[in-house]
Amino acid sequence: MARRCSNTMKCPFFFFTSCLLTITFISSFSPLYTTVLRPAALLNAKSSSSQPQSPSESPSEIDRIIVDSPSPSAEEADYALQTGDYSVLQKHHHHQQQQQHQRDNWNVLKPNFRVAWDQHHQATVRLVRPALQHVAAAKDDDETVVEEESPTLPVTQQQQQQQQQQAPPTTPETPRATNPVLNFFANIIQRKATLVSRTAEWKRLQKHAEYIQTTHLRQLMQDAVRSEALYATHDGVYLDYSRQRVTVETMKLLGDLAKRQDLRGKIEAMFRGDKINFTEDRAVLHTALRASRSKIGTVLVDEDVDAIQEVHDVLDQIKVFTNGVRSGQLRGYTGKRLRNIVSVGIGGSYLGPEFVHECLKTEPEGITAALGYNLRFLSNVDPVDVERTCADLDPEETLIVIVSKTFTTAETMLNAKTMRQWLWDFMGNDPEVVEKHMVACASISAIEKVKDFGIDTENYFFRFWDWVGGRYSVCSAAGAVPISLLYGFELFEKFLRGAESMDDHFRNDPIEKNIPIIMGLLGVWNMSFLNYKSRTTLPYAEALLKLPAHIQQLDMESNGKTVTKNGTPVDYAVGEIDFGEAGTNGQHSFYQLLHMGQTVPCDFIGFCESQHDYCVDGESLSSHDELMANFFAQPDALATGKTADEVREDGELNEDVVAHRVFEGNRPSLSLLFPKLTAYACGQILALYEHRTTVQGFLWDINSFDQFGVELGKKLALNVKEQMLEGRSTGKRVDTGDHATTRLLNYYLESSNNACGKKVETTGGNPFTRITRRTHFDRVQPPEDHNLRGHTGKLV
Repeated sequence: MARRCSNTMKCPFFFFTSCLLTITFISSFSPLYTTVLRPAALLNAKSSSSQPQSPSESPSEIDRIIVDSPSPSAEEADYALQTGDYSVLQKHHHHQQQQQHQRDNWNVLKPNFRVAWDQHHQATVRLVRPALQHVAAAKDDDETVVEEESPTLPVTQQQQQQQQQQAPPTTPETPRATNPVLNFFANIIQRKATLVSRTAEWKRLQKHAEYIQTTHLRQLMQDAVRSEALYATHDGVYLDYSRQRVTVETMKLLGDLAKRQDLRGKIEAMFRGDKINFTEDRAVLHTALRASRSKIGTVLVDEDVDAIQEVHDVLDQIKVFTNGVRSGQLRGYTGKRLRNIVSVGIGGSYLGPEFVHECLKTEPEGITAALGYNLRFLSNVDPVDVERTCADLDPEETLIVIVSKTFTTAETMLNAKTMRQWLWDFMGNDPEVVEKHMVACASISAIEKVKDFGIDTENYFFRFWDWVGGRYSVCSAAGAVPISLLYGFELFEKFLRGAESMDDHFRNDPIEKNIPIIMGLLGVWNMSFLNYKSRTTLPYAEALLKLPAHIQQLDMESNGKTVTKNGTPVDYAVGEIDFGEAGTNGQHSFYQLLHMGQTVPCDFIGFCESQHDYCVDGESLSSHDELMANFFAQPDALATGKTADEVREDGELNEDVVAHRVFEGNRPSLSLLFPKLTAYACGQILALYEHRTTVQGFLWDINSFDQFGVELGKKLALNVKEQMLEGRSTGKRVDTGDHATTRLLNYYLESSNNACGKKVETTGGNPFTRITRRTHFDRVQPPEDHNLRGHTGKLV
């Protein structure tokens, strides 16, 4: 008995539960006790027992003891489960006949006691059996649960019939799955087994982080052996991460965590086409979008669909179509060449393709290929975005590309209708206007919606698939159609080959030499162990000015989650805040915070050669060398900082100012160096950051491929639209049910114009009859003479 008391006191949860049990007995055995608390107490006692058990014990033996025994006390059950001594339960088994008369007199007992007694047997079996199985199967390095072998009690035919009557139903709708109270206790049992933070590998990293917090990069960087170990290369890409707050031991421990989380297995499952996006029951195959033809037949989805063959069928279609437009074979409604491309999309359908477009805009091959063509992106539902996009375009020479997987995205479809109206305003509403000036990139399941919109689905429809998420869709038709229309399909193919090179590296190379994996490991280390909540991307190339925005969506939409894949709330930090700016602009924007404010890990991206370089008269270094000097200096400044003594040595004599000029340093960064920003390198960069995001999600045990967080705002926006319509049509104040929103919405309705209603007076007097008031006819031609001579490379 003393031993039981000791074990009880060592388990606060069981002690608390025992107190509740006593209260519950006094209050006439409420169903809460019989269905939840008592089974939880038995389960807790079993899982916390220090006595080893034989794994040969089957759940049916436990069930038989529980069902046949006329409800022993919690203390007796606790003792039996801890010690394996089932004599007490056997005693209750032998006294079952003597207690039969109690069952006969249930009709005189309180109704809630009778209900509670009925529920006891089923609830106990439902909760204890699966939970004990889970505890026995859980493998934790700190604790190993091994069951003892229990004695088998004789079971009569009458008792077997009682068991069958009292056995829980086998349908999926059991109280364990639907009762939130039962789930609460189940989560307590499962929490330790499902959270990566409870593993020995995670705990070792936490302990190691305590040591790293006592170090400074100023000293770590003096270790030549360490510095030589902390870099990796692949296909011209050079990663130096010696300025991260890590040692060789840190990387070994992070590698152990990767093995614990079966990182390699998860990566292979993704490439293989397993449905790792389990919340939406989808595969994740953005890597198949850039797989070469030699890999056809290696990836099957839904058992019989060759994903890579599907991809190349669409790429061949895109190549024929875009070559036809660029050659003049395919023309607009009035017979004019289609020279302007407007890509209508939002999120991944816009940010990724725009990033690639900006990279290729100043790439030498891209400049030549794009001569005579113009590409713009329309994403925002703000009508000003439409005005800016269309104001100086000739509709007769414009091709509209609508990118929406479901063809139902609210913002995209509103802009698509707006652009269709713009075409109709200038060329009439003949169906051929839409057929010759609008194309769609959407899922095959949306083909009827595309057809209803008026688009020619035989020649102007380019499909992509449910296994491609929006933010991972740059290599699909979403990016291929607009980029190939402007730059030609051949240049887009080079972009795909660069991405494939990084895919192969990610899939095949060992962890310690794998650039995307290393960057993912460092992301987890900085976020979850060093508690750095933000991260910045700093490309020292103006052509990458849209990369930070793409990474922002890619990473924050993927890893901005709160639960693991098992639905357990995470108790560790996940999902950084990503931002960035092209250098050196960023240096005069937010670098002050990077150096002296909160610590933000930095990714510096540079190139050995510029897309365009020149040397100004009187300067000894080229402009690109000037740029790259900053690329090399900033990481050192962040790492080493500047001490008070160094400030004084620089000539600062005012002691009141010294403290203000001290840089703490010890701020982590990594440096990525590429040969030159080409279409191939652009593909490498895209795939590199996609895989970094994936690695972090795999290690954190979250689903990086759904985005339910964006749905709630959309749903509420629909409600607000209905209230706005009510206010516009009736002229009365609306009530949203929220005081602040009601006040704001009514202020807006009272202070704004009803553009879709009757004609109203406006400040400028512009009627709301045309999508665009200023058109290409109002264009002001630039002067023919100017003082820039780009072909000579000098100013005159």
